[in-house]
Amino acid sequence: MAEKSMPSDPSSVSFVNNQPPPPPYSGTQAGPSTVTYVAATPVVVPVAQVQIVRSMGHNSSSYICRSCNMNIMTRTQVKANTKTHLFALLLCVLGLWPCVCIPYCVDSCQSVDHYCPNCNAYIGVSN
Repeated sequence: MAEKSMPSDPSSVSFVNNQPPPPPYSGTQAGPSTVTYVAATPVVVPVAQVQIVRSMGHNSSSYICRSCNMNIMTRTQVKANTKTHLFALLLCVLGLWPCVCIPYCVDSCQSVDHYCPNCNAYIGVSN
């Protein structure tokens, strides 16, 4: 911390909020006084950005995109998720290995991601 001593010329002192100095003491002071000024350091606070994800249906739906503020019909992309792989593994373990591809063909076993067709921003997911 930086410390400064009191300037020798009292008229050159600037006051906080342009307030006048306090009135002088009528009594005597015991010895010389010193005033210590401490410089304040700025505090940096990080701000976390939160993305709100909306759960949607399996079909394309009407939505107002938060990125481009346009009223859009979402673009959908179907992809396999953990549930899809677990159903395929279960069919394999049960000895139905010829049917392993069925969970990858059924929409209810997969997740559907929704994107904005204008700015390609991620909007939500349907499981």
